[in-house]
Amino acid sequence: MSVHWQIRPEGPEDADGVAALNDDGFGPGRFAKSAYRLREGVAPEDGLGFVATGEGGVLLGSVRFWPIVVGGEPSLLLGPLAVKSELRGRGIGIALMKTGIDAAKTAGFKTILLVGDESYYARAGFARLPAERVRFPGPVDKTRVLGLALQPGALDTLSGSIGRARIDEPVAACGAPLG
Repeated sequence: MSVHWQIRPEGPEDADGVAALNDDGFGPGRFAKSAYRLREGVAPEDGLGFVATGEGGVLLGSVRFWPIVVGGEPSLLLGPLAVKSELRGRGIGIALMKTGIDAAKTAGFKTILLVGDESYYARAGFARLPAERVRFPGPVDKTRVLGLALQPGALDTLSGSIGRARIDEPVAACGAPLG
């Protein structure tokens, strides 16, 4: 079965569809993960959300990038990257990532981090960071912490604690600000 799709910037009208893709792909347990704690109360980086659409404008996949700081240096956190389960393995996720990476580079960002499967994300240039180089604000499998330099050598000096770059909405007491 051939699927035709195109990538475009995410718009406000996509919010419900993106939420449904993330629910389908990751379930409610994702909110307890360290990466999600960094997104709490923070809007995705403006202009760095993308969706893949198919026939009739149906959402097939999405990716967002979030502002973070690492040891005081601005960076981005990729994710979630979600593709409709029946369409995984067809290049939609990689294309979404590459579109976002190109836009982040154009916007002047130097690095992107994520927590994920190295064998998959290596296709977009990500590589495992040395253990303890960067520290998430909660438990995370250090073998799944990956980084991508958007400028030569940018990952070489990136180190320290990871926190939110900003707070856009009030955060409940149980989710006290991390950065």
